[in-house]
Amino acid sequence: IILRTTQSLVVVVMWQVRLAGLLGGSSVACGAAGAHALNDRDPNFLAIWKTAVQYQQFHALALLATPLAASVRAKLVAGICFSSGTLLFCGSNYLVAFYQDRSYGKMSPYGGMLLIGGWLALALL
Repeated sequence: IILRTTQSLVVVVMWQVRLAGLLGGSSVACGAAGAHALNDRDPNFLAIWKTAVQYQQFHALALLATPLAASVRAKLVAGICFSSGTLLFCGSNYLVAFYQDRSYGKMSPYGGMLLIGGWLALALL
């Protein structure tokens, strides 16, 4: 039983570490792409892009730290919330900024709620 629990914990931790690396690396790429390819855009949309990059970087670090959470449940719930929240929040904001169309931002509030849920999971579970 202890071996299975340890193996399950390793699986939970490893996908979070790998995804954190992917999110962190892609956030640098998105930041560079925005700085070079979007510099002629409306400053309001460029600010949205920059906000998405910052949130992606910050939550990549948060996802990287979730294996340090007190319980397996906190690790899992926070990891799921951080990863799906980052995808929805940052992804929709990238689309808004790239296409300069705010209708792509409909999923952003749900992503934000998931990010908040990740922080609450770390604090309460």
